[in-house]
Amino acid sequence: MTDKIPLRNVTPDPAVGAHDPKQGAKQEMYASRKHIYVREIKGLFQRVRRSANWFLMALYFGIPWLYWGDRQAILFDLPAREFHIFGGTFYPQDFMLLSWLLIICAFGLFFITVFAGRVWCGYTCPQSVWTWLYIWVEHLTEGTRNRRMKLDKQPTSGEKAARKGAKHVLWLAIAFATGLTFVGYFTPIRGLVADFATLSAGGWALFWVGFFTVFTYLNAGWLREQVCIYMCPYARFQSVMFDQDTLIVSYDEARGEPRGARKRNTDHQGERSIDHRERGLGDCIDCGLCVQVCPTGIDIRDGLQVECITCAACIDACDSVMDKMNYPRGLIRYTTEHALEGGKTHILRPRLIGYFIALCVMIGLFVWTVSDRLPLDVDIERDRNQLYSMTREGDITNSYILTIRNLDDKAHRYVITPSGLEGISLIGNDIISVDAGRSTTLPLQLAVSPDALDAPSKAIILTIEAEDDPDIIMAKEARFLGQAQR
Repeated sequence: MTDKIPLRNVTPDPAVGAHDPKQGAKQEMYASRKHIYVREIKGLFQRVRRSANWFLMALYFGIPWLYWGDRQAILFDLPAREFHIFGGTFYPQDFMLLSWLLIICAFGLFFITVFAGRVWCGYTCPQSVWTWLYIWVEHLTEGTRNRRMKLDKQPTSGEKAARKGAKHVLWLAIAFATGLTFVGYFTPIRGLVADFATLSAGGWALFWVGFFTVFTYLNAGWLREQVCIYMCPYARFQSVMFDQDTLIVSYDEARGEPRGARKRNTDHQGERSIDHRERGLGDCIDCGLCVQVCPTGIDIRDGLQVECITCAACIDACDSVMDKMNYPRGLIRYTTEHALEGGKTHILRPRLIGYFIALCVMIGLFVWTVSDRLPLDVDIERDRNQLYSMTREGDITNSYILTIRNLDDKAHRYVITPSGLEGISLIGNDIISVDAGRSTTLPLQLAVSPDALDAPSKAIILTIEAEDDPDIIMAKEARFLGQAQR
C-alpha cells in the first residue's frame, strides 16, 4: 500500500469538452489552448496572495536601486567577474557557494512541498506573480469576467480597440520595466535607465532588455497556465513528494455530493421548510464559481490535479457561496487526505523531519562558510617558457605568474614569503598593494642555491599575508625545478 496521493490530469480535451475526467487519459500530450477568463474573487487567501505578490514585486523592482557604500547593493558584474551582494564580493571561484545555495533552495522547496503542497506556486512563483498582475490589468481595462467574454465576442469597434489597446500597452510597459530591472542587476541600473531615457543605450543592453520584455509579455500575458501545465517540471514530480498528510486544497466530496442547484438555504413548500439534505443533496450547489476563479481553469471537484497551483482562489469563492447559503465554510479547504477520510493528520513524520534536519544543517554550514570565508584568493602558475635558469652567481631561478585577489572591502598590502627550500629567496619586491575587490597579476622569480636541491623537482610554499591583518594569510604550494647536485 502506497502513501502517495494519486494525481489526475483533467486538462480539457477540446474534442470532448471541458473537464471530463474519463477522457483525461485519452487526450493528446498537448491540447489546443482554450482561453481562460479568470473571475476576480475576494477573500482571506487572496488578500494573503496579493500582499505577498506586491511585497515580492516591491523587492524585485526596488533592490537594484539600493546602494551599499559607493556601489549598487546587489550587482552581478559579469565583465569584471565580480558579484557584489551587499557587503560581500564573490568571484567565479566562489561558484561552489552558489551551487550550495541552490541545493539549499531545492531542499527548502522539498520541505515546503511535503508540508503544504504547492504553496510556492500559488503565492511566490514569479510566473504566478506576474500572471496575476496581468490578470489584474485585464480586470482594470476590460472589466469583469462576463464583460471580457462579451467583449471578445463583439465585432471590432472603437471601444473594443481602445480597451484591448490599453491592456496591451500596460502589459508591454510592465514587461519593459521587468526586463529593464532584470538587466539592472547586471549593469548599474541608474546609468542603464539614463541611457534608455536619452536613447543612448548600447546594443547588448537593447538586446537583453528587449529579450526579457518579450518573454515576460508572452509568458504572463499569453502563455500563463500553459507554462505551469506543460513547461514547469515541478507539477510533474510533485506527486513523488506528496503523501496523505500533505496539506493541499481539496474538495470535501462526502459533504458536497450529490451536487444540485437550489434556492438559498431551504426550499419552501407551503408552511414546511425542506432542508437540502432531506432532498438528497450535498452542500455543493454546482454554481461553478470555483472553476471560474481558477487561473489554470481546472475543477477542483475532480480531485487533486497536476494543474492545481494551490492559490486557494477556489476556497475563497466557495466560502463566499457557503456564506450566502448559510452553510458552514470549508467545503473546499486546505486539508489532508487523511483528514478527508476521517483520520488523523500526522504533521511530524519521518520524511518531513528528515528534510528539516538536512535543511538546518546545510543552512548552518553555509552561513559558517560564508562568515568564515577568507577575503583572499591566490593563484600561482609556473612560467611555461622555460624550466629554470641560472644567475651569474650560480643560483637556480624559477619564474612564476602570481595572481592575488583581494576579496575584502578595503585595500591591503600583502607580504610574499617563500619557504620549503633552504636559502630560497624572492628576487625583487616582496610587498604588493591590492585595492578592495580587485586582483593583481605579477611575474615572480625565486632563486635557490644548487646545493639546496637533492632532486630535480621540489615542493615549495609561497605564503601571502596581509601586512595590516595577520588573520588574512594564505599558503600555496608550487614546484621548484632545477638540476640536483650529486
